[in-house]
Amino acid sequence: MKIIMIGTVASSFLGFRADFIKALLEQQYKVYAFTSEYSQEELGKIEALGAIPVPYHLNRGGLNPLADITATYALSKKIKSIAPDLVFSYFAKPVIFGTLAAKIAKVPKIIGMLEGLGYTFTDQPEGLNKKTKLIKSAQVLLYKLALPQLDKLIFLNPDDPKDLLERYSIKVKQVKVLGGIGLNLEDYPYSGAYPTQPTFIFIARLLAEKGIRDYIAAAKIVRDSYSDAKFIILGTIDKKALGALTETELREVTEANIVEYPGHVNNVSEWIAKSSVFVLPSYYREGVPRSTQEAMAIGRAVITTDVPGCRETVIDGVNGFLVEKWNSKALAEKMIYFIEHPEQVKIMGDESYRIAQEKFDADKVNTRLLEILGL
Repeated sequence: MKIIMIGTVASSFLGFRADFIKALLEQQYKVYAFTSEYSQEELGKIEALGAIPVPYHLNRGGLNPLADITATYALSKKIKSIAPDLVFSYFAKPVIFGTLAAKIAKVPKIIGMLEGLGYTFTDQPEGLNKKTKLIKSAQVLLYKLALPQLDKLIFLNPDDPKDLLERYSIKVKQVKVLGGIGLNLEDYPYSGAYPTQPTFIFIARLLAEKGIRDYIAAAKIVRDSYSDAKFIILGTIDKKALGALTETELREVTEANIVEYPGHVNNVSEWIAKSSVFVLPSYYREGVPRSTQEAMAIGRAVITTDVPGCRETVIDGVNGFLVEKWNSKALAEKMIYFIEHPEQVKIMGDESYRIAQEKFDADKVNTRLLEILGL
C-alpha cells in the first residue's frame, strides 16, 4: 500500500513525524514524504528514516491564485505518477491544495489534519488588521472548496471544528479529534530534581501571540516582590513576523536581569529539567502546544492560557493553572502561588507527568492515528 504524506518544511517530518513514519513502515506501507521547503541534508535524513522524499512547489506564504492553481496542477501530476492508496495532508495549505491535487489525481482515499487554525484565526488585543481579515476570508473560501472533498478531517482539539466548520458552515464528511500529535517520551525523561530558587521557563518563538510580552510583564511583577525568582526564555526571534519581540526589547530585559536568554540551545529537555514551572501564555490558535507536552513529560507544572489548544494540557488546579489571555497580572499571581507554595511544584508536576503518559505518548497517539486513517 502506497501512502503520500504532504507537509511543508522537511524538518517537520524529521522532528514531528518520524515516529509515525516508522509506525507506517512497520506495517509494510510504502511512504512518500512530500516537502516544499528542504535542504539536501534533510532529504537524506528523510530517506534514512525509510520514507521516499518528494520535493514539490508550494507558495507557503501569501495567496496568489494563479501561482496556487499552477502549483496544484503540478502537484496532482506528481501524485498521479505514484498512484497512492491514500493521501494524508497536514498544515493549512497542504490540506487545501494537497486535497484538491489528490482529487484531480483521483486518489481513492484523502484525509487531512489541521493542527490548529493558525495566525489568521488568532484573536488580537487590538483586533485583526485589514490584510489579515482579507487573508482569512480567502482561506475560509478555500476551505469551503477543499474540505468537503476529504474523506476525513482530523483536528487536534475539540474547539477548532466548532470555530471553523460550524462557524463558517463548512460541510465535511467525517471529523475526528486526535488530541495532540504526541512525542517520544524517551526523549523527555521524568526529572524529580528541582532548582533551589523558583525558576520559570518559557519555550516558543518570541511572538506576541505566543505570549512572550505577557511573560516578561509578569516576570517584572513577580521580581518586585521575589527578587530571587528566575525567568528563562528559550526561542528564536522571528524578524519577519508582525508583533515579534525585537532584539532591543530582549536585550533590555536581559541586561536588567529580569530574564535569562541563553540563545539557541540543542538540549531543551535539560533546560526544562532545570526549571520549576513551565509557562506558556499563548493566545495563538494552536493545535496542542508541543513545548507544553514536553514540559509535562518531564514532570513540570504548567501555567497557560484558557484558549483552544492550550486548555487541552491543563486541568486547572491539578497539574497547573489556566489564566485569562492577555492578563499578565493573573499570570504573575499564579507564578507567585508556586513561590509561596513550593510543595505544589512537585505535586502538580507529577500530575503533569501522569497526564503526559496517558495523553501524549507518541506510540498511543500513532496507534489512534492509524485507526483514524483506516490502516
